[in-house]
Amino acid sequence: MNNTLLSRYQQVLNRIETARKDSGRHDPVTLLAVSKTKPLADIEALAEAGQKAFGENYVQEALEKIAQRPDLEWHFIGPIQSNKTKPIAEHFQWVHSVDRLKIAKRLSAQRPPDLGDLQILLEVNVSEEASKSGFRPEEILDVTEEVMALPNLSLRGLMAIPAPTESMEAQREPFRQLRELLTEMQQRFPQAPLDTLSMGMSADLEAAIMEGSTLVRIGTDIFGARNYA
Repeated sequence: MNNTLLSRYQQVLNRIETARKDSGRHDPVTLLAVSKTKPLADIEALAEAGQKAFGENYVQEALEKIAQRPDLEWHFIGPIQSNKTKPIAEHFQWVHSVDRLKIAKRLSAQRPPDLGDLQILLEVNVSEEASKSGFRPEEILDVTEEVMALPNLSLRGLMAIPAPTESMEAQREPFRQLRELLTEMQQRFPQAPLDTLSMGMSADLEAAIMEGSTLVRIGTDIFGARNYA
């Protein structure tokens, strides 16, 4: 099993590197291995191969894994219910899915100061889908100002999950919008460490990297299909 896992992992690393070179970029692209529903043994195998950052969607499952491997970098990437902000604030280094100001305020209030700032991203509903959560693009500059004033948080950039599309050009368009939005934020708030675009998954990582993604979230193409039973 581990050989298959490590082979898939290496293929994803190769795809990232090829896309990075093809787009003429010299800056690094971080791989976040999305390990939700997957056993600790798989995470251990990838950690041994050099993978440091892991993404989780379900709080209780994640806390069990974090307790076993507190040395790894843990990112919360799932929808956030208000009653789950405390364990997220206390145990994760990064949160990608801050989709309401209320959630940012709760994370700020519940982050233990001795852990240092919680690194957060604002989730943007870049395709403006009714079924998706996230801020509207036109809200982002105002929200950025409010979030930057909160203690115990460091706002690092934006995250999005665009609607699936087939062609590379169609895939690139929402990622381009997100990149342009981050550029606006950087110009308005030059003092902030706004350096992260969390965009791109198994099906569209090349398009995301072409448009400036600094972090891709890959689950299925590393771990295989998920069993939600």
